[in-house]
Parts: sequence; structure tokens; C-alpha cells
Amino acid sequence: MREGQGRDACASGANLDEVELLGRIMAGDRRAFETLYRAYFPRLSRFLGRMTRSAALIEEVVNDTMLVVWQTAPRYDGSCKLSTWIFAIAYRKALKGLRLRDEPVEAEADACPAPPALEPERQLSQRQLQHTLEEALAQLPMQQRIVVLLTYYHDMAYQDIAAIVDCPLNTVKTRMFHARRKLKELLAGAMSELKEQQP
Repeated sequence: MREGQGRDACASGANLDEVELLGRIMAGDRRAFETLYRAYFPRLSRFLGRMTRSAALIEEVVNDTMLVVWQTAPRYDGSCKLSTWIFAIAYRKALKGLRLRDEPVEAEADACPAPPALEPERQLSQRQLQHTLEEALAQLPMQQRIVVLLTYYHDMAYQDIAAIVDCPLNTVKTRMFHARRKLKELLAGAMSELKEQQP
């Protein structure tokens, strides 16, 4: 069992609240939609930022995704978690956006700044580590990067990821296996370079 799956009980409680919101959205309740939008905007923004590495696409894709949720809420059949359904829409919209733009992707600016309470040396060290991890993730093929992002940054189970990217469960596991191996190589090299740079 993957780490984090013990939180399914909490997640299912949150999912029930979201499903209730979706029911109100189906009835045309704009306040319910605003609540769902506010809940998903930061989650989708983080995911899309790391997936596309294009700041220009993030808000556009989030808005397109949530518009689809508003327009097609009655199509949600409950066969997967609501978050899985919404992330799947965002994933497809992002892929379409990347294909249409066919432009070089931009690096995410300061994705996770260090907390201000840390000493300057630790802040610098954490920023360097964060930058190193972001660079390593960016070098993964898109399909492997998506699996890593959804697993570690959004705490999703492989089964949910398979539904989002529309592939068999074993394919998700294989992508994760290759992603971990590649990250291990990339991070080992990067960490030795960082150590050499330190006085």
C-alpha cells in the first residue's frame, strides 16, 4: 500500500462535500461553483505549473477546466473521485494547450519559496534543493512527470492517476518505476555538483 492511502477516509469525506457542491452546481447554484473553483484553483495551478512549465497556460487551463465542470456537471457519474474527474479534464486541456501553442515552455518561477523564518543559509540551501528537484522533474518525459506530480504533489493513488491519464494501472506503475530510476540518477549527479560548489 502506498504512503498516504491511509488518508482515504478523510479524502472520501471531502469528496462527499465536493459531490454535494457539484449537485448544487447542477441546479445552477453559482455560489457552489465559486466555492468549488476556489478549492481547486490552487491545486490545479500547482499541478499545471509543474506539468506544462508554462506560466501563460496555467490560468487559462484552470478556467477552461472549471468551465467544463460547470457546463458538464450532470455527466459526472460518481465512478471515480470528483478530484480525479476534474484533474483528468485539466490534464487533457493542458495537453491540448501545449499542442496548440507549440512554444518553448517557461520555467516555473519560485514554485515553493522557503519559509521566511529560516536562516539565510538554510533558505539558500532549500531553494537550491527545490531548484534541483524542479530541474530533475523537468527532464523527465511528460508521461513520467505527470505520474510523479500526481503521486507526490497531489497524493493520488495509482488507480486515480490511471483514470486521469486514461491508461492501464500497470502502465502507471511502469512509468513510476522508470521515473524514480531516472530521478535517482539526475538527483545524484546534481547533489554532487551542489556539494562541490559549497565552500
